[in-house]
Parts: sequence; structure tokens; C-alpha cells
Amino acid sequence: MSEHQSSKRSVPGNDLLTLDRQMCFALYSASLAMTKLYKPLLSELGLTYPQYLVMLVLWETDGIRVSGLKDRLFLDYGTLTPLVKRLEKQGLLVRQRSPEDERQVIVRLTPQGRNLQQAAARIPERVAGASGCSLSELDGLKTELCALRSRLHSHLESHLEESA
Repeated sequence: MSEHQSSKRSVPGNDLLTLDRQMCFALYSASLAMTKLYKPLLSELGLTYPQYLVMLVLWETDGIRVSGLKDRLFLDYGTLTPLVKRLEKQGLLVRQRSPEDERQVIVRLTPQGRNLQQAAARIPERVAGASGCSLSELDGLKTELCALRSRLHSHLESHLEESA
């Protein structure tokens, strides 16, 4: 008997507490695999995965407020600010105070940051190929994950309101 098999006990509900039954572990391990897949692709661009996410938002919406980036990426300021500063040091973006409200910081791409988009254009296709899924399968998975994320955020927000 293997160590894994011998350690199983017949406790009621035990099957619900196995690693393979945990959705959180499936999401976590898939996320780790996805990040490992992206790492060499992004190193060719000189980006980390979180920096790539910031650049994706900027390629879509140049001139966005830092608060908009924060909301779009589901990050806190403590995580986002160092990312933005590193990208600025790399010459990919600039931060500017909003002329209407000095408290707001606007992030804009530099020409170098805009040009990086062309080099990044091959990445989604390479990731899709590595997944072994069709584009419609990937789109369906993404839609389901986004819906799950939305329900979880709603649940968390309602619990925060109840405890306040």
C-alpha cells in the first residue's frame, strides 16, 4: 500500500477534503502552470507577468488613472505602485499628475511601450497553442472564470457590508 493510500481514513465527508476535489487547488495549480508558461515568453520582452498585465491594460486604454489600473487588475496600491515604477524605469510608461486633480496620477505609454505591443502580439497565440484547447474552448473557460470571479467578489463585498 502506498503512503497516500494508507493514510486515508474513513471519516464522513473525507472525500470532500481530498486535494483533487478542491476547486481552489485546480485554479491555483492551473495559475502556476500558466505563469510558468508565460515566463520565458515574457522574458524575451523584459517583462514579468504582473508587468505584462499592466501593459495589456495600457495597450487597451492609454492614459488611464492609477486607480483605474488598480480596479481593472484587482490589485491594491501597495502591489501596483512598485510595478508601475519599475515599468517607468524601463522607459515603457510615464506617470503624470492629473491637471484637474493633483491627487490623481495618470499613466501613459511611451513610444517604447507602444512599440512593445508588436513584439507581444505573438504571445496569446503561443499560449493558446500550448493549452491544447480550441479558441472557443479557451473563450468558454475565460467566460466561466470571469463569472466565478464576479460572484466571489459580490459575495465578499456583501459579507464586508454585513460585518461593518
